[in-house]
Amino acid sequence: MAIDSHYGAFMEKFLLQPSPSPHQLPLHALTFAVKDIFDVDGYVTGFGNPDWARTHPAATSTAPAILAILRGGATCVGKTVTAEMAYSINGENKHYGTPRNPCVPDRVPGGSSSGSAVAVGAKLVDFALGTDTGGSVRVSASYCGILGFRPSHGAISTAGVIPLVQTFDTVGWFARDPVILNRVGQVLLQLPDVDLVRPSQIIIAEDCFRLSDIPNDRVTQPLVNSVEKLFGGHLVKHAVLEDYVKDKVPSLKQFFSKGNVDQESNMPSLEALSSAMRLIIGYEFKNNHGEWISTVKPDLGPGISERVWEALRTTDEKVDVCHSVKTELRAALIALLGDFGVLAIPTVLRPPSKLQTDPTLLENFCDRTFSLLLIASASGFCQ
Repeated sequence: MAIDSHYGAFMEKFLLQPSPSPHQLPLHALTFAVKDIFDVDGYVTGFGNPDWARTHPAATSTAPAILAILRGGATCVGKTVTAEMAYSINGENKHYGTPRNPCVPDRVPGGSSSGSAVAVGAKLVDFALGTDTGGSVRVSASYCGILGFRPSHGAISTAGVIPLVQTFDTVGWFARDPVILNRVGQVLLQLPDVDLVRPSQIIIAEDCFRLSDIPNDRVTQPLVNSVEKLFGGHLVKHAVLEDYVKDKVPSLKQFFSKGNVDQESNMPSLEALSSAMRLIIGYEFKNNHGEWISTVKPDLGPGISERVWEALRTTDEKVDVCHSVKTELRAALIALLGDFGVLAIPTVLRPPSKLQTDPTLLENFCDRTFSLLLIASASGFCQ
């Protein structure tokens, strides 16, 4: 079991101290934790599953992202629980216990970076590192009521991080305080201390917000008010993302089916995008871990087991078309946003589900949520 009995956020606790420096470092006196998918020299990277930990040796080096944070002056206090094989947006783990959501204890914390989000939300650390492939930082942050950031794909080294899907994998981070979130980002992204960039436009994807179970005006109106206060109302624009994607991503037509035309959401293009990107996810996950899974046959929890074995049945059929979709979507969003535009979409569509909800009851919700989460993943944009 995870050793933190109150919140269950930590797999193991230890101290990695920053190197002494005569200068005032940007992360001085801050503490952080890392998802148990990052290598730390001398520790087994457990990947959320005891069979994985049992069949893999201790790491012989530390992930560059962790080293960068240590050089920035922060102290690492341990590793956090992850959903098994980082393959869940709910964040439950039957082996080590599900980290307790500090906002709503009877509901899931979000995953797969659940322990890192809970550690931050419960004020056990100042910030934490996670990974985000299809939403693992963004969902966890949303469910735990904190800030989370998925950077642009390739902006931060993923060396020393167990790969899930290299096409989408990113190193992300959590914080409660936006100032700390920014400081951590400057260290990880190696950014100079520059003035903030003023957005050229903020486009609200009205159709995406209509998918939410939360009334539209409760979500979009505070956003509009904030933008007007900070930058002026002239920056706010509105768009129907579904129509734009359908027009600008022609390769998606190969992924339309009767199943895409869902009367509840009426977002067939974004659902087709989700189908295409999830094919890449299954295919690359299989290439990365299929041999180990087939050989070891690990004990996997409900929901995870079904998704993992489904991934192992993925073939390379249409994978090339999926990458064409990805390329077209990126070009379309670049054309829409330019260098300094912002697209506003919901992260999740409703509050977190109750713990131990039957996974089959969540399938429709997960499908609809991935339709939005995979926009950033597929384009390679930050969120």
